[in-house]
Amino acid sequence: MSDHSGSARPHAERLLEAVIFASRDPVPLRTLATLLPDAADLDAVLVAIRARHTGGGFELCDIGSGVMFRSAPDLAPDLRRVVEVPRRLPRAAMETLAVIAFHQPITRAEIEDLRGVSLSQNTLDALLEADLVAPAGYKEAPGRPALWATTPHFLIQFGLKSLRDLPRRADLMVEPTAPATEPTPADP
Repeated sequence: MSDHSGSARPHAERLLEAVIFASRDPVPLRTLATLLPDAADLDAVLVAIRARHTGGGFELCDIGSGVMFRSAPDLAPDLRRVVEVPRRLPRAAMETLAVIAFHQPITRAEIEDLRGVSLSQNTLDALLEADLVAPAGYKEAPGRPALWATTPHFLIQFGLKSLRDLPRRADLMVEPTAPATEPTPADP
């Protein structure tokens, strides 16, 4: 009589590894759990997959409510020579994205208020095209302005498990430095 528990775990690891590898987007944990036999422990299988790839060319990363394989961060400089790097967003788009990420859901007028400049349609279009922001309903206010929020692709793009992984706003603030004073010459 053969013991299936010994062969079930390696099969489960191989199965989940194949699903994660084949997916372009993070695979939700609940999806992975449905693929496992009843006796298999999802956390244990993911730990084994992580361990297998530690120190390799790619690693298993928690992104949003799922997992995906990503290139090892230390290889990024070498990969940039052969892998097309997505176009960088203009500074105005990055500033707008930061405002949305930290204050979402937020209206266009509130974004403009926080940035101190008007928000061009081109900037908003660039963020929409990159699938980093999306409409998130309407504010209960006169005119019912659209609310904007980040998308699940935002988490993928920046390698975040959740919005709680964003740095704290206080950590991003630059402390003003005291102006350097020149020593005054001694009076004769």
